[in-house]
Amino acid sequence: MDFFVNKDSIVRQIWGKGDTILFIFAGAAAEFALNKAVDWLYYTGRLPSDPLGRLFSTVSYARVIVFAEKETALKAIDKMNAIHSGLETSRGYTIPDWAYRDVLFMLIHYSIAAFELLERKLTEAEKEEVFNVFFRVGDRMNLVGLPTNYKDWLVMRNEHLQNNLEKSHHTVDLFKQYKKHLGWFRYKVLKEGQILVVPQRVNELLALGKFSLLKPIVPLYKLSRKMKLDWLIKSLLLPRDYKAQIMDLDIVK
Repeated sequence: MDFFVNKDSIVRQIWGKGDTILFIFAGAAAEFALNKAVDWLYYTGRLPSDPLGRLFSTVSYARVIVFAEKETALKAIDKMNAIHSGLETSRGYTIPDWAYRDVLFMLIHYSIAAFELLERKLTEAEKEEVFNVFFRVGDRMNLVGLPTNYKDWLVMRNEHLQNNLEKSHHTVDLFKQYKKHLGWFRYKVLKEGQILVVPQRVNELLALGKFSLLKPIVPLYKLSRKMKLDWLIKSLLLPRDYKAQIMDLDIVK
């Protein structure tokens, strides 16, 4: 059986644990809000009206790509392409190439950052593997101007961070929506988690702060996972309406 992502790939380990995925999307939620093309996320109104629902929709596509058979994964990528093309037709102009690359670059960065926060440092070969998987996603989507290896990606990633981000009224509104849907306490946890995984440029624009209150808690949480008690912490932190969905994110035990 042929898979888009090999069964022994580090990407399956990263995307097989719910808490790692939550940190991926905590970081992406911060960077998305700063992207100069964030108005595209507002076009349908679905993101600001239901940011948590959009998270799980995105996760479902990523999960198919990472864990399904190759043909099923390719169909999922093609479906994403078709959705974006439909939006472009409806709105009357195209999403910039750099905006597509930014989304892909976020998945690479936060996959690495979240795993290293909760598990261990990745080897250079493993980082190259993370890059390679998402490069193939971008290549299937016919994205132009993609770097061809991890080293070149690091250079382009930095350029994108410097050139494609700004704090706008969309940024402020999106964070208001996060707070509205999460509640004050969970929103605070979100922002503290973002400090741990976002690049310095993102932190500076959002003024998140240099120290996260979660930093001393992370080692305790990692210990709780070994003792199978992490479900207790998750039950306290996760929105009630989404607990079952978040618990189902764990594929790799």
